[in-house]
Amino acid sequence: MTDPHSYARPAEARVTDVALDLRADFTRKVFEGSATLTLHVAGDAREVVLDTRGLEIQRVADAKGAALTYAFGPDDPILGRALTIALPADRKTVVVRYRTTPEAEALQWLSPAQTAGGAHPYLFSQGQAILTRTWIPTQDSPAVRQTYRARIVVPSALRAVMSAEALTPDGTPIEGGRAFEFTLEQPVPPYLIAIAIGHIAFKAVGPRSGVYAEPSVVDRAASEFVDLEKMIEAAEALGGPYRWGRYDVLVLPPSFPFGGMENPRVTFATPTILAGDRSLTSLIAHELAHSWSGNLVTNATWRDFWLNEGFTTYFENRIMEQLYGVPRARMLEVLGRRELANELASLEDKPGDQILHIDLTGRNPDDGVTSIAYDKGAAFVRMIEATAGRERFDPWLRGYFDRHAFTSLTTAEFLEDLRANLIAGDAPLEQTLQLDEWLEKPGLPANATAPTSDAFTVVERQVTRFTGGTPASSLETKAWTTQEWQHFLASLPATLSETQLLDLDHAFGFSKSGNSEVLCAWLRIGIRHRYHPAMPALERFLTSQGRRKFLKPLYEDLMATDWGKAEAKHIYAVARPTYHAVSTTTLDPIVGR
Repeated sequence: MTDPHSYARPAEARVTDVALDLRADFTRKVFEGSATLTLHVAGDAREVVLDTRGLEIQRVADAKGAALTYAFGPDDPILGRALTIALPADRKTVVVRYRTTPEAEALQWLSPAQTAGGAHPYLFSQGQAILTRTWIPTQDSPAVRQTYRARIVVPSALRAVMSAEALTPDGTPIEGGRAFEFTLEQPVPPYLIAIAIGHIAFKAVGPRSGVYAEPSVVDRAASEFVDLEKMIEAAEALGGPYRWGRYDVLVLPPSFPFGGMENPRVTFATPTILAGDRSLTSLIAHELAHSWSGNLVTNATWRDFWLNEGFTTYFENRIMEQLYGVPRARMLEVLGRRELANELASLEDKPGDQILHIDLTGRNPDDGVTSIAYDKGAAFVRMIEATAGRERFDPWLRGYFDRHAFTSLTTAEFLEDLRANLIAGDAPLEQTLQLDEWLEKPGLPANATAPTSDAFTVVERQVTRFTGGTPASSLETKAWTTQEWQHFLASLPATLSETQLLDLDHAFGFSKSGNSEVLCAWLRIGIRHRYHPAMPALERFLTSQGRRKFLKPLYEDLMATDWGKAEAKHIYAVARPTYHAVSTTTLDPIVGR
């Protein structure tokens, strides 16, 4: 198996452990220090090949400090440069002294003004898919699992948090700052090595879970995530024991480009999920589920990304069903299918991108981060469950995690396991599953059933009443969840009058909503109708958070209108410096520079 997104040749020399010793310099916006790599070398290999992108290599040596020869390969705009190092005499240890650059795409250095507290700078990393090579010289492939250790020196007022066990939770005072030490004994793909540094507080919410956040945010976050222990227990009932020790959540500043990132032991999360009513906690269920599907059993290449996200989206729904009931789970499933339908429509002229087992050779692996991997993948897994029955499916799923724990799989290896341990020679079952149709063909196969929600049927009656002339204030919306409001907004007619928009806004306060999902849905309606009262909220939303899920459709909607192009470019010029590179890579082609 070859990973087209890595220069590494792990069959010859493989990195098995990374030990970091780095100092964070917030003035220059760089890390500087060393990475000590432990290797497993096969046969008569004479060199090890690493992935790097933008790193300034200062020296390469063996464990005793003797210099080793090294050379860079050609620079590729997506992959960066291969770093080929002559193996030392012991064939076990290579020490790379290096410095990152301020442009390292995995790292976002925030000014105090970009934080909730406004007094201290902040740094966080985002390594998925192939950005870890911009701050750590290693073999940056999801197939090359590595344990890691770290000693991180930070300014005295700040705290470091990593996706690992904290050996010194409060740091050790040293000259010029504090040193934090970490270790992760379970091998993970490099994209899961993560760090955050800032004015960070902690509050426990359970015996093995808690919340990290800035001091002004931590109490609100702890209240939002009070059900973490219940979520872990529900996940264990389906996937088997939680194998990572603790499960904490770090709520980051608003520029974090994703809803969440499943870094081991500590999920990195966007503050946009702090709705105040725990209605957006399905995102945490999703990131927790990654502790099994993604972190424990990982896609071996980015072509197999659906193995991470399809299984996790399915797993998330099962957690929500267990904790909050079938109606809530069905609503989430319907919303996911709508997202998938929209994605398939947008990719009508790109049938290759509708395929689960997508070919990403020569492309940025982020091109595969679409609803296809998530929602088509989940629909595939859900179809297998429905066809085989839960009595048969659930034991297989738990066994799948056990059999492949701490390994990385290809789609072909997944199929081998499915056929050996679930289908088990049942020819009618295999024929009914239509595996090749799901994995290798665009669109949705004929055996993809459409999810339904009785709660949404009730919502649709209120839409009918509103479009029939009932004032918005007279609609029966008491105790609606976020999901019901999302469905309400999505079910409104494509064209609404100014009077109707004002009526909705006055009755429900959409333009002032503190719920990011509801606000984004309303702003898209506002853009479509050039609804002026929503425009200040649109600019505030685009300049106050950097979550790509919200930014991309809103900028696309603006750029699709004659009047919106200038507005989009104006807002983007102001906001772009506050966005993470993951977001700007997506948005630059949409808005232009």
